[in-house]
Amino acid sequence: MTLKEFYTKYDNNITSAIKLAFSEDEIHKDVTTRLVLKGSAGDKKLTAVLLCKEDCILAGIDIFKRVYKLIDKNTVFKTYATDGDKVKKGKKVLAVTASRRTLLLGERTALNFLQRMSGIATFTGSFVKLLKYKNARILHTRKTTPGFRLFEVAAVKTGGGDFHRLNLMSAVMIKDNHIEALSGIESTMQFLLKQRIPFVLKQKFEIEVKTFKELDTVIKRGKGLVEVVMLDNFKPGDLKKAINLLKINGFKVELSGGINMKNFAKYQQKGVDYYSIGALTHSYRSCDFSLEF
Repeated sequence: MTLKEFYTKYDNNITSAIKLAFSEDEIHKDVTTRLVLKGSAGDKKLTAVLLCKEDCILAGIDIFKRVYKLIDKNTVFKTYATDGDKVKKGKKVLAVTASRRTLLLGERTALNFLQRMSGIATFTGSFVKLLKYKNARILHTRKTTPGFRLFEVAAVKTGGGDFHRLNLMSAVMIKDNHIEALSGIESTMQFLLKQRIPFVLKQKFEIEVKTFKELDTVIKRGKGLVEVVMLDNFKPGDLKKAINLLKINGFKVELSGGINMKNFAKYQQKGVDYYSIGALTHSYRSCDFSLEF
């Protein structure tokens, strides 16, 4: 799915999330703006400039615009950079023309989205830059901020990563707790092979393994059902053998479990299709922007 397709598909959800942010900030009960800009003073037009205050990959500029459009559809923008651009410190990103009241009401909400999304995109881009094998992809996980997932995964995509499982209905993913609930890998595979119902077959099918014993069982029983095997917390020294076994038998390979900037080089192996990295959305640092009046 492209970023454009993603934004189109989740258009209503994104609008609802922005409106929830408005409600959280009580923007229409802003006592300070009411005090400072009484009467017609707040209606006077003003142009504010969005400045980047550190080098980053820009993400969320369309969300920034939507925040203001939802407050006042007559807001006008002049754009100097777009999502995915590498923006330098001090660069002018956008000019926003609206009433002084509108600019003040939307400022913090708009910046909150932009700063966090750009932080994630920049962090993702750091991993993408280090990829040794061109066919491998960096994926997000579901370790996201409650209520903010749509924006976080869009930022991963903007930074050069890719979409993974967005929610619990997006794909079948058999994880360690599912396996434990079914009393082990053998009984899990036996159970799954009996569940060839339309619902299951329409979904991407992935299973997590933690040991070579589990891996061998999935290889023997999973052909025709399992598409991707996630090697979770495998030691870097064991990866080559595990990856070779999976590729020979026609499975796609995903690595997961504690991957970070310090150890990423150790985990990179030929044959890996996906690296799913929770840190992209739970350990990022927001980028700094300011809206100058």
